[in-house]
Amino acid sequence: MNSSGPRFRFAPSPTGFFHVGGARTALFNWALARSTGGIFVLRIEDTDEARNRPEWTDGILSALEWLGIDVSSPTFEGPYFQSTYADEHLRAAAKLFETGHAYYCEMSPDEIAERAKSEGVMGYNGWSRDLGLEPGPGRVLRFRVPEGSTIVRDQVRGDVEFDHSVIEDFVLVRSNGTPVFNLANVVDDMSMGITNVIRAEEHLPNTPKQQMIWTALDREPPAWGHVPVLVNEQRKKLSKRRDKVALEQYREEGFLADAMVNYLMTLGWSAGDDREILPWDEIVSLFALSDVNLSPAFFDVKKLAAFNGEYIRMMTDVEFVAACDPWLPPEWDRNTFAAIAPHVQPRLVTFSDVSGVVDFIFQEVEFDDSSWEKVMTTEVAGPLLDEAIQRYTDLDDWQADTLKAILEEVMEPFGLKLGKAQAPVRVAVTGRTVGPPLFESLEVLGKETTLSRMQVARGRISA
Repeated sequence: MNSSGPRFRFAPSPTGFFHVGGARTALFNWALARSTGGIFVLRIEDTDEARNRPEWTDGILSALEWLGIDVSSPTFEGPYFQSTYADEHLRAAAKLFETGHAYYCEMSPDEIAERAKSEGVMGYNGWSRDLGLEPGPGRVLRFRVPEGSTIVRDQVRGDVEFDHSVIEDFVLVRSNGTPVFNLANVVDDMSMGITNVIRAEEHLPNTPKQQMIWTALDREPPAWGHVPVLVNEQRKKLSKRRDKVALEQYREEGFLADAMVNYLMTLGWSAGDDREILPWDEIVSLFALSDVNLSPAFFDVKKLAAFNGEYIRMMTDVEFVAACDPWLPPEWDRNTFAAIAPHVQPRLVTFSDVSGVVDFIFQEVEFDDSSWEKVMTTEVAGPLLDEAIQRYTDLDDWQADTLKAILEEVMEPFGLKLGKAQAPVRVAVTGRTVGPPLFESLEVLGKETTLSRMQVARGRISA
């Protein structure tokens, strides 16, 4: 265990897909560890045996590596597993009991509810504090909350004061002998030498309880930092039941890791100027918790897509073609794709879209009904195709510029602008009204295929 420098931690539970909010928290910690010469500790909180699965742990590691959190880096440490620290959790609980900071309570939840109702109080009111109970079956261990208040010195929110009068004596160990989250979390952080806890603001209500445990165990609490939660367009906290929150899903849809990282780092933080597209090294050099906003951050899927498009456009031709390869059917000719790729790249948002954009190059045309009705049922479509077919048939120089110049000549007698004149040719050749630049597409398709498709479309118009 490397103890030099600050030690940050990311502590996910392996109970489902990797949440984009967790990814943002991990990146904040990773950026701080990198900029301060510290350590990023990965701790898998795997004590929920009913929900934990090994594949979820593998998914966490895979997601972190995809985000650029290098598990082989000297900055990275772990993964540690919370389940292996169970004995330490219970030893800490015993120490808290022995020093009088905790006591045993045998009241059941039903008994607590009944007594609270009869006395007109909210929740547990410390009724077992002075009974002097020893450990025993069915008894929980509770922390003895002192009078006064706890001030959490938060690097994002400033000093936050919690009045102890509204914090009941909370449970440390359940009646079945297992430690609760607050105790396990604190003991793990102590065992791993964590100096900085940076996490989502939803954990802030737990922080005074955890800080009291740190103090009762004669240890200095870590530096706290609670960053704003992510919300959807209705400004509701992102929910896996309602929103698209799984990092794996965005990865499968063809979002680039660099774009995802850059976008997540802008949620609640900015570089202090108008720039949003920034390389990781510059983000690391600029990122500071003091610049993180307090307001919930809107996870805007459309803006993420815009970031992704920007990153796609920054790729070299060779990088772009290589990145597209997994998204193309294996039978499609890669040399043909490479020829059309530079004309697809500026328009692509995610890599999962690429096959649908260029499929007309590699397979028979299927006419889109709405496109056909809109374009090919006009009075001008048939005559214009007739003229274009004739002129293209006599053409030897099958180049995009020449193809465009000829269509510009063809359209003049019809009184059309180029956009309108292109439409019948585009629908005839691609089956739809939108796609890569038309004349570059015709060049890649070749003369024979282009003319064949135009003649089929012309025949359908006549029919």
